Amino acid sequence: MEIKRDALVSRLLEHRHNGMIKVITGMRRSGKSYLLFNLFTEALRSEGIDDTHIIKVNLEDRRNKELRNPDILLQFIDNQLKDKKMHYILLDEVQLVREFEDVLNSYLHISNADVYVTGSNAKFLSKDIITEFRGRGDEIHIGPLSFRELLLAKPDFPKEDLLRDYMTYGGLPQIVTMSSNSEREAYLKGLFVNTYLRDIKERHAIKLDEDLSELIDFLASGIGGFTNSRKLMNTFLSVKKRSITQDTIITWLDWLQDAFFIEKAVRYDIKGRKYIGTPSKYYFGDTGLRNARLNFRQTEWTHLMENVIYNELRGRGFSVNVGQVGINTLDVNGKKLRKNLEVDFVCNQGYKRYYIQSAYSIPDKEKMNQETESLRKIGDSFKKIVVVNDRTFTYQNDDGILIMNILDFLSDENSLAKE
Repeated sequence: MEIKRDALVSRLLEHRHNGMIKVITGMRRSGKSYLLFNLFTEALRSEGIDDTHIIKVNLEDRRNKELRNPDILLQFIDNQLKDKKMHYILLDEVQLVREFEDVLNSYLHISNADVYVTGSNAKFLSKDIITEFRGRGDEIHIGPLSFRELLLAKPDFPKEDLLRDYMTYGGLPQIVTMSSNSEREAYLKGLFVNTYLRDIKERHAIKLDEDLSELIDFLASGIGGFTNSRKLMNTFLSVKKRSITQDTIITWLDWLQDAFFIEKAVRYDIKGRKYIGTPSKYYFGDTGLRNARLNFRQTEWTHLMENVIYNELRGRGFSVNVGQVGINTLDVNGKKLRKNLEVDFVCNQGYKRYYIQSAYSIPDKEKMNQETESLRKIGDSFKKIVVVNDRTFTYQNDDGILIMNILDFLSDENSLAKE
């Protein structure tokens, strides 16, 4: 089965020859190596570039253990640069090389060397790259498969069934090749323990990971809900009868974000045009891993759909916050009351902005009014959308709000721009 990731390949091709080191980041098993060594390589070959000018090194392969020595790797690459034509240097899991920054910086001044590397840790690569690569590190982040990519891989499957599978088992590429649910569940559970949690433990020298695992459980049970370090600290105290400091919890949350396991969406006051800070929402980079952590017991479709929408928006390149709209109203006694309404997602990309609500079902007018109230109170001219799971045609209601079926939203990368 061929898995195409044309949008990502196009991004790599667009960034060619820009004098920067292209750094492909993303969670483990999201397909970084396949993207670089298979899809991107094939795209280069299709343009007539021969294999002698495509230098590929998989540093995770033990056969290449010697090349983890920076000087030996440098010499190996130099020996491949045999003429003045452009050479494409593709290095997988470059963080395994000591002083890898020095190796890569050595090619910044070589005009016929175009460098691409992958890494699995955000803090180790993405943040350090700004200084270590002298401002010439160009990050290209990838996530698990989008629903569109899954559709291309399984064109004969009914969309509704595929969406339910996607929300349940996520979009890690290996999952697509598996036919039974038991196989998928075993793979995801094993991946969580033997790869993601193990990576964090080894990197931060954690001896006991029980409390960290419990934190992940709390986050997994509460996707779509607001939380902060103090609330999580109190949860540990009341549920597990253990005292964990706020600083420790903040550190753990940072580690999970560095591994691309979770992402934080902070609150934004739409009318006040300012960020509010805590509490925030946390979404999982892959819903399958989230469900595996809870043994597939808590498959709340409302929350999973919200997580899928968040990941899709991030995959399209939007910065995404949780919106808040303050309004003045009256309580039951007629007294003035300040009320805050929530907008699930405030999405920004350059000059574009969209306000998006996630609603699993809108069975009647009352529910429609409830889901659109915050959007109607915003008062600006940016596009407002409610993404629903109901089997309905995409349409615009009397308030000018676009009601969009989730299949329409996920199936078309340009769905937000449509009327």
